[in-house]
Amino acid sequence: QFVTFTVKIWDARKKFVCHTMNNDYQVTSVCLNDTAEQVISGGIDNDLKVWDIRKNEVLFKLKGHTDTITGLSLSPCGSFVLSNAMDNTCRIWDIRPYCSTDRCKAILQGHSHNFEKNLLRCAWSKDGNMVSAGSADRYVYIWDVNSKKILYKLPGHTGSVNDMDFHPNEPIILSGCTDKCLYISELENLKKIL
Repeated sequence: QFVTFTVKIWDARKKFVCHTMNNDYQVTSVCLNDTAEQVISGGIDNDLKVWDIRKNEVLFKLKGHTDTITGLSLSPCGSFVLSNAMDNTCRIWDIRPYCSTDRCKAILQGHSHNFEKNLLRCAWSKDGNMVSAGSADRYVYIWDVNSKKILYKLPGHTGSVNDMDFHPNEPIILSGCTDKCLYISELENLKKIL
């Protein structure tokens, strides 16, 4: 029997599914673009797919990861998407409609996934200058978008860091972990790794 995996968009007001996109492989992360006309999905087939919601079809695929995609995050400007994958890379992709053929703009490394195969997420700072990703090595990694270097490697957790997010106005990041703890870190008071 053929199994179909789906991405669904729900109308929160009426509590019903208004769009369904069928996928051949399990989907592990999704995000909307800035106009909510497209869905970006990633899964166990290692590809990001950019879907047109109105046409219910894939506009284009972003290939480059060599293992399951575990997190997606749209940049504040809406032009780029950050992906975290089990191949131990984060990638920044250009999702603008008239981009050149090379849509992968950066490959960020340093963090790691392990045998647990957790869905480690990723995030953009609100000004778009930094990105962050969870890691199985118990650290929160923060990269500078322009230099592609690690700015911060934040310790403290005792398990895989699954998710994190930047404060909208302050230089603060919140991280959550399998150790069942939330940590709040103030970035300006921490020593940068250069």
